[in-house]
Amino acid sequence: MNVSIIQLTRAQESRAAIERLYIAMRHLFIRGEYKPLGMSGEAMIKALVELRPEIYGSIADPERVELDGLFYIFQRLPRGIEECRYIRLISREGYENSSFEVMIPPRRKRNCYRIDNEQMFIEMTRGRSDIYDILTHLTFMYVEAEKIRRNSEDNKGHKKREWKMLEEIVALEQTRPDDINREVAYTYLSTILGRTYEETVTAARRFDHDSNVNSLFHITYWLGRLSSEEAHKQQDREITFSAALRERVGHHTYGDLWATNIKSYLVQEGMWQRPMHIVSANPHSFMNALYAQAALPELGSGMHLEETARLLSLEENVDLRKKVNSFARQHGMHQIDDTSGTGISVQIFDTLKINPQWLPAQIRWDTARVQAEQPILIVMDYAFGEQAYETMDELLKPFYDTNGEQRFDVRSINIMGKAGILEGSKGDIMVPTAHVFEGTADNYPIQNQFTRADFEGNGLRVCEGTMITVLGTSLQNRDVLQYFLDSSWKAIGLEMEGAHYQKAIQAASRIRNSINPNVVLRYAYYASDNPLVTGHTLASGSLGLEGVKPTYLITERILNCIFG
Repeated sequence: MNVSIIQLTRAQESRAAIERLYIAMRHLFIRGEYKPLGMSGEAMIKALVELRPEIYGSIADPERVELDGLFYIFQRLPRGIEECRYIRLISREGYENSSFEVMIPPRRKRNCYRIDNEQMFIEMTRGRSDIYDILTHLTFMYVEAEKIRRNSEDNKGHKKREWKMLEEIVALEQTRPDDINREVAYTYLSTILGRTYEETVTAARRFDHDSNVNSLFHITYWLGRLSSEEAHKQQDREITFSAALRERVGHHTYGDLWATNIKSYLVQEGMWQRPMHIVSANPHSFMNALYAQAALPELGSGMHLEETARLLSLEENVDLRKKVNSFARQHGMHQIDDTSGTGISVQIFDTLKINPQWLPAQIRWDTARVQAEQPILIVMDYAFGEQAYETMDELLKPFYDTNGEQRFDVRSINIMGKAGILEGSKGDIMVPTAHVFEGTADNYPIQNQFTRADFEGNGLRVCEGTMITVLGTSLQNRDVLQYFLDSSWKAIGLEMEGAHYQKAIQAASRIRNSINPNVVLRYAYYASDNPLVTGHTLASGSLGLEGVKPTYLITERILNCIFG
């Protein structure tokens, strides 16, 4: 065969683009700075456009601005970043004790500081995955900014009338918003965005309904303005990385602090020698399952756990949620808020202080077993990508105090995660039999105590099989995912933490011997999106109440395995 005529498939080209993108990001991180529209930045832009991730929709279109993708990233970036020419990624370096206002994006918890009109500092304490995630979002933002600039100029580089009208609208937004004729404003905006009037109105209202992001008018204007100033006045935008950040990444600095806080607390409270069940999950479902019925007697004792959860999930029921939290803290739940920088809060449940009469009928409780074992539940909030390895690795290490080496008696590790599903819909359930780490030769078969049968018969689709641990959800495109689905991998879904957790668990149980080599593993995921279906990607919106049923079904199954 003549190798010169071999054509790469679209999936192979996409995987090569992901690899180039990550190599570029690692290089720029080590170098310490780059200009998004300089040679290095252009290489990242070229790779991202060639990749065409599903979450960034029409990124490859030279004219149409991707509106769902913009909304997705601005929920995860600090408010006002579109106005900043200089962005600096930092470690935890003392700014939390300064007079700068701490800005925390609603969908990605990280401290951010607006230093002045032109500069934003963003704190990175969750490892490499977090850094690559934000660099990907920023690269996408600059791609869309260039489209806005081109759409706002004629072929001689002069600003069009629509741009001048947008300037007036943005000025009015600050002083007299009621004076804006919205229909006229949307018409000007649609021209600059390269989208239809209807698409523009829908997107603008979506931005307006989220108080944590600026309006689409404001964002469009500032993205286009900074792009124009760079193109015509050589006022370059720049991204830099602090020396402390480059020095600390990869050394488990924050994971060590986080795990030490937990272990010290367990020793202090006299719980260290008791059997431990570690759970990675959201910070509300286990608390609600164990305490909501007792904390809210007005709801009645016969209410199904899922019904109670739906009620507590409603935005207006803040007081009910506070009531459950207060009751839980008084009856065996210990809250350890994060001070290390990981962003991962922890709840510790002392089962000896839980009255089985408080529990809904769906929770099975073997009183004799619980009294004999006296288990402790450690529920940790979701980690992010590689951070899963850092935190789990540090948590499973022995603890050293004045009495010497102290080891955890870990009986089970339970992972309840959100993941993208490849055959199914939002809210369906995936039960993994192995995790395959994308872009590497690392494969982690697991002895999962959960099987498909544990979740069937509840009106949800249940898939069982291999799951792909991806380098970043924002980098996945249809061709790569279709390959994982159709090839002999027969993958059922994708997520970002499974292989990292398993790497830490295997090291602790089989190499370091710091925990029982026969520790019980339970993995189950619920589908937050299906990136192969148009309109079902993460950029299309949150799971909302669709996520209640699978979340509490998995919670119920984990608790029944521990207590039943």
